[in-house]
Amino acid sequence: MPLRDHFRPPTSKKASWEGFHAMWPGEVVRQLRTRLPPGYAAEPRVHLGNYVEVDLSAFELDDAPAPRPDVTSNGGVAAVMQSEPFSVVAVEAEPPEDYEYAVYIYDAERERTLVAAVEFVSPANKDRPQKRNAFVGKCAGLLKQGVAISVVDPVTIRKANLFAELLSFIGHGDLVGDDRPSLYAGSCRWIARDEKTFLETYSRPLELGQPLPPIPLWLAPDLVLSLDLESSYEQTCSDLRII
Repeated sequence: MPLRDHFRPPTSKKASWEGFHAMWPGEVVRQLRTRLPPGYAAEPRVHLGNYVEVDLSAFELDDAPAPRPDVTSNGGVAAVMQSEPFSVVAVEAEPPEDYEYAVYIYDAERERTLVAAVEFVSPANKDRPQKRNAFVGKCAGLLKQGVAISVVDPVTIRKANLFAELLSFIGHGDLVGDDRPSLYAGSCRWIARDEKTFLETYSRPLELGQPLPPIPLWLAPDLVLSLDLESSYEQTCSDLRII
């Protein structure tokens, strides 16, 4: 069955792209359940909107002791300390939004070590340079941790290739070439062999009206599955009655 354009009519009138993106990772997980070797588990990750993580916080407690006044040598009370001035730049801005549609695969026998991630690109990921940089930085960080990355991009309303930008970011843009389609699916990982480190990559363009190609899903140095994008895609379309 062909790849549809989920961002324009007639497909966009049958189901929203947000609904489709939310269901596709779950269908991939369902199909992987019968294909993953023992000891591996897959989970969907879907997050919309603002994503804020607090690393360090300061709190004012209701029952905290009140500050003692500073008494001068003659018995008087010193003036209350004033805040020190800083030249702060303030601009009107909104918190960054992190849209995530993904499947994470864990090795349960290694204390749920994350070994692979399948990232489904959304329009927000391709919207502006800072959004593209955030997506690429996230993938590059996972790669550095030894996680194999797969990127699937069916977004027709934004012209960018985040897989190519990822390879360029880690210093291997030459592996992509000049042809950088805006619809694509690809996988990459770092692998150590014979005391040397290699970057393995695989990518294919996606074409409207054509079936989706399979891509490698690397789980371990010598363990790889074929990720059947076509079957999970068609099942998701069927569930949403997209014909």
